Parts: sequence; structure tokens; C-alpha cells
Amino acid sequence: MQLITKYFSLTDQQKQQFEALDALYHDWNSKINVISRKDIDNLYEHHVLHSLAIAELIRFKPGTNIMDLGTGGGFPGIPLAIMFPEAKFHLVDSIGKKIRVCEEVSKALGLQNVTTQWCRAEEVKQQFHFVVSRAVMPLPDLVKIIRKAVSKEQFNGLPNGLICLKGGELEQEARPFGKAAQITSLSEYFEEPFFETKKLVYLPL
Repeated sequence: MQLITKYFSLTDQQKQQFEALDALYHDWNSKINVISRKDIDNLYEHHVLHSLAIAELIRFKPGTNIMDLGTGGGFPGIPLAIMFPEAKFHLVDSIGKKIRVCEEVSKALGLQNVTTQWCRAEEVKQQFHFVVSRAVMPLPDLVKIIRKAVSKEQFNGLPNGLICLKGGELEQEARPFGKAAQITSLSEYFEEPFFETKKLVYLPL
């Protein structure tokens, strides 16, 4: 939890919500495996802070609509929903039990700005200002699926588009988008060694 306050200033309510994630995810993970067993003890660094790298790129304005595609157990959507209580987050996953974890964790935290949907990405009918995701699939495949879900209505300082968290070599994946794809190394934001190989990709659509 100190990791979060090291980088972000939080309200008392946000501190309580981030604090509560530890027990909630340990509890749910023992019933439904959404985070690998060996990784659950690194919850704040590998999952919560990793998700919040998006908050270093953009501060979502109140009323912004964001879809978290392939959310798994709620990353990056739930940490971002705590960070931006005035923005709206729609968490989508094709695995029902993962969506159930997202629902239960959101409810326990009292998050009013989270909705969930158990479906494949192609089945989502709404439109959003941004789509966020964490290592779901190669960039070109992701863009193909979500392009129609990105709204034309510009709402933030940053043009609408896709923001995703990925690791490793991205040159190949990003090549079709040329200079449009902005890739930032997370070590620019966070000093922990875990982030040295992690990247944030922003692609206006």
C-alpha cells in the first residue's frame, strides 16, 4: 500500500479502498484463481501500481467512459476506478468467474462507477472514450476488435484511443501504426525493478 502513496496523493477514502484490496483479492483468489498463487503477494506492485501507470499518462476527466477489455480479476479497471471516482469504467471479460470477482470486489469497495459484462470484446455494443487493457493480445488484433467501440466525441486533453500495458519487445506489434503508437517505458514512472521491462502503449484511434 505504501507503494501507491509513494507515487500518488490519495483521499482518505481512496486510501481505505486501496488498503482493502489486499484482503479482498487474497480471499477471492483462494476460491477463484484470478492472480497466480506466487504473484498474489506482489499484488500492489505487479497489479495495482502496474494498472496505475495509466494514471501517469492521463488524468481522466469526470464523465469519461472507459472500457477495460479482458479485465481478468479487475486490472487495470478497479485500481483506475478507485483513482478516478468521477469517470465510468466498464469491465469486460469472456470468463464468467473472473467477472464475478470484479463484481464482488467492486461491491465490497463501494465503487459506484464500475459496470461489468461477461462477453467477448466483439459483443460490446457501447462506445467509449478510451479502451484500456493489460497484455490481452497483440496490438493489431486488439485494434481490429475495439476500433468501433471508440467514440468520436473528444472529452479529454488526450485524443480518444487505446491505452494498454504490455511487456517485452513491442517494435514488431507497433510497426503497422508507425509514429502514431506512443510507447513509454514504465521505468520512467516507477523506480522498482519490476517495471524495467514493462511498457505503456497509447494509440489514438
